Amino acid sequence: MRVIICGAGQVGYNIAAYLSKEENEVTLIDTNASLIAQINENLDVRGLVGHASNPDTLNGAGANDADMIIAVTHSDEVNMVACQIGHSLFGIPKKIARIRAQSYLQPAWSNLFSRAHMPIDVIISPEVVIATDIYQRLAVPGTTFVASLADGLAHLIGVVCKEDCPVINTPLNQLRNLFPDLSFKVVAILRDNVPIIPSQDEQLMVGDEVFFAVDTHHLKRTMAAFGNEETEARRIVIAGGGNIGYGLAQLLMEKGRGIQIKMIEHNEERAQFLSDNLEGVIVLRGDALAQGILEEASIENVETFVAVTNDDESNILGSLLAKQRGANRVVTLVNNEAYSSLVSPLGIDTIVSPRATIVGTIMQHVRKGRIKGLYNLRDGFAEIIEAEVSDKVSIVNAPIEDLEIANEVIVAAIIRDDEVLMPEAAQIIKVDDRVIILAAQEQGSEVEKMFSVQVDLF
Repeated sequence: MRVIICGAGQVGYNIAAYLSKEENEVTLIDTNASLIAQINENLDVRGLVGHASNPDTLNGAGANDADMIIAVTHSDEVNMVACQIGHSLFGIPKKIARIRAQSYLQPAWSNLFSRAHMPIDVIISPEVVIATDIYQRLAVPGTTFVASLADGLAHLIGVVCKEDCPVINTPLNQLRNLFPDLSFKVVAILRDNVPIIPSQDEQLMVGDEVFFAVDTHHLKRTMAAFGNEETEARRIVIAGGGNIGYGLAQLLMEKGRGIQIKMIEHNEERAQFLSDNLEGVIVLRGDALAQGILEEASIENVETFVAVTNDDESNILGSLLAKQRGANRVVTLVNNEAYSSLVSPLGIDTIVSPRATIVGTIMQHVRKGRIKGLYNLRDGFAEIIEAEVSDKVSIVNAPIEDLEIANEVIVAAIIRDDEVLMPEAAQIIKVDDRVIILAAQEQGSEVEKMFSVQVDLF
């Protein structure tokens, strides 16, 4: 597949890295010559210095033969124009654009991105995606990662094994005997920041971050089996009233009852906007690092503190202060991946990586075949892929034990007729099954091929 990526920031760079490893022809465009030089040196892609919305630049990038354009520059307008030119002048079949400004996404202007006007096939709104991701984690308290699968019938959950975890030092192959009435399967472990795709002889250790697939009906009891029986937070403080914080507050107010939300925002004009538009939310104007503001927020009574300002250091320090002063749990937005391995030992419960979340969302639309969902695990060490089985793919009517798949690929669950199955080796895959697979990053394209009949770009 020939792909043009516009924008060489963290998201563009990581998408290029993904696609180049899978033998796609990737051209990455950016105006920053030093970024392009770095890309040409580190990745097997073609870096091109230029403006992504310039027809000459796109022509030089091979737009006439491109299958897809992914526009993720820092400018919404450049992203939109790049897709428009890609469609109008070069006939690029699939166009994906990152759009940050919420005004473009209002229902009143929904016709803007139609094929007759500005034809963009997939619009990614980072703030909406990230707010939804945080909301899901709050809905399942005590988790480090949450992905809803198969229209909510199953979940992929991440939790940290603490000293009181009942299944510490227990081989994975014994878990089904210990909990015969629970439907779950451990699929990955992160131990001392080293990813493990476990064998059934593997044992869980204190401090492991363990990822498991679970039938949603069994979610609460499975969380208890891992020593986590936290109740859903009813008292929440959100530090940062930008689009992410605003979107998260809206979700909490729409979907939760009896939730008390306080927001901390330092900008006076923005604080007034939040107060005017979030009925029932208490808005405090000030700095989340200030002791007085935390006292005003009654931080000692808060169950969850969520830090989503646009400054990593403020998010990290604010979360640590909130935890020190009595907040039960903290959720922290961290953009710089260099911080990720440093902050967990400090006591931060959940780290949200915008880059990993957005890359996973975009890759879901890049994958071919009948891929219905795709999620990245912690900095992309593995992918969770949800795919539908057609009658024309090679794996249909085959038992799992006969599939020619690498050890780094695990069939985590099968959803059949709204029933969630945790498959054994002899389980046969049938037409219309939804299969949940964990694959190490380098195996993602192989899983894609298992479910692909032909390239579907429309």
